[in-house]
Amino acid sequence: MENVWVISALWIGLALVSALISIRVGISVALIEIIVGSIGGNLLGIAPNDWITYLASLGAILLTFLAGTELDPVVVRKHLGATMSIGVAGFFGPYLGVLAYAHFVLGWAWPQAQIAGIALSTTSVAVVYAVMVETGFNRTEIGKIILAGCFVNDVFTVLALGIVFANYNLWLVLFAIVTALAMWLMPKLMPWFERSFGGRVSEPEAKLILLVLFGLGALANLAKSEAVLPSYLLGMMLASFFVTNRALAQRLRTITFALLTPFYFLKAGSLVKFDAIVAGIGLILIFLALKMATKFVGILPLTRVYKFDRREGMYTTLMMCTGLTFGTISALFGLTHGIIDQEQYTILVTAVIASAVVPTLIAQRWFQPTLPPIVKESVHVQENPDR
Repeated sequence: MENVWVISALWIGLALVSALISIRVGISVALIEIIVGSIGGNLLGIAPNDWITYLASLGAILLTFLAGTELDPVVVRKHLGATMSIGVAGFFGPYLGVLAYAHFVLGWAWPQAQIAGIALSTTSVAVVYAVMVETGFNRTEIGKIILAGCFVNDVFTVLALGIVFANYNLWLVLFAIVTALAMWLMPKLMPWFERSFGGRVSEPEAKLILLVLFGLGALANLAKSEAVLPSYLLGMMLASFFVTNRALAQRLRTITFALLTPFYFLKAGSLVKFDAIVAGIGLILIFLALKMATKFVGILPLTRVYKFDRREGMYTTLMMCTGLTFGTISALFGLTHGIIDQEQYTILVTAVIASAVVPTLIAQRWFQPTLPPIVKESVHVQENPDR
């Protein structure tokens, strides 16, 4: 019988070690947690059980929701062309490039090649948002453009997975209808709910948001979709609400980053097996290089078109090269539905996780811009100076 407190202490201990290393070396804690998780999985034998998997999934949902709340509608409208074109290029470049390589060079069957293309077409909202919050870039215009580009990219990824492999049934229709209703209703409901019941120790506003997220997650599961998609969409629709309710956003962020996201990133790292990496290192590096090269071909010229300076353009392109949540979801979808085998899954997941680490390390170390936060003239909100 497992001792849940021993397991809890071990995982939180690894999270604490990751935080201390992150502070010392100046690299995002999300990336350090992935690396520490891989060491723990291979050397310490840690493995996610059911409740750790649940906490990791909950962390992904809340992290994705919070990322959606950072999509400033004013910035998105101002830079709609850049946001849309960068997001679309970020999807189609690696999707078509990896699909073609897997099918025509490796000889993978068409459905297997499609899974490879979809898994490596993603960005990582989880990693990008964690880095943005940690560096304060979530409050800058360039940071908001990157987050919006990630959103567009991943919407196309999820649509591709859904269109190519979805089960078209009544559950999918119900999921789409309820998600649309929640996106329409919650921006109208939350201001009234906050005025009527907000400011209590029991945090009814947070509980209402969690209720809606869990309900949408349940429908997503029944429809064979993913709970992170409606979470992102709902967060985006509530972005204006959270602009004037920074305290609520800060409390949700504290819970998410302190308790939940460490399980998510540590779990992602623990799934990487060193022996599988050694066996398939060549193909893993090729897939990683293909993803980054096709993203660069599609995105970097667009940053020049939209007059990003060189440093901003490189940073934006590198952050768009990341992948984690939707990439691993896509690969796992292929494995559980018998489309790809275990070896193909291991190669794809390792390449996806590598794409969460390599471009982010390069971006943070050599291309991170130095920009002041956006100053909003219409809304006067006290920001936390430490974020």
